[in-house]
Amino acid sequence: MFPDYYFFLILLAVGYVTGTFFERRHFRSLERRERATMHLPIVGGKALPFDPDMAEAVAVVSGSAVISVDYFKRFLAWLKNFFGGRIKSYETLLDRARREAMLRMKELVPDADFIVGVRIETSSISKSQKNSGVSCVEAVAYGTAIRLRK
Repeated sequence: MFPDYYFFLILLAVGYVTGTFFERRHFRSLERRERATMHLPIVGGKALPFDPDMAEAVAVVSGSAVISVDYFKRFLAWLKNFFGGRIKSYETLLDRARREAMLRMKELVPDADFIVGVRIETSSISKSQKNSGVSCVEAVAYGTAIRLRK
């Protein structure tokens, strides 16, 4: 009744709508949680914004996140890879993973005054097939949480 490619187009449309919905919902969640943890500064450099002798408690903290690619984004990335150009769909994927990892790290130590020496590591988790593209992106944020003496 319908040509075979209609099914493919319907799947792409469903993938686009659901992927966009969940991505926007995640971005809203990230913004809300970032506002809630704004009081906890993250310091990435070597210079400390306080006297080290004021540290009362120190703990290593980390947060990680694995974000999956939806099929529509994978298809768009395949097209961009074929024709060349910037792959924005993967850029938003990395942004979401990094921000989520940082938030998870901050949420582990709500009573800390600073998190210093913060680093972020990212990696792609792909299928075992060659040239299959990225399936998921993992981000790990880690640093040292410090609570100052009052």
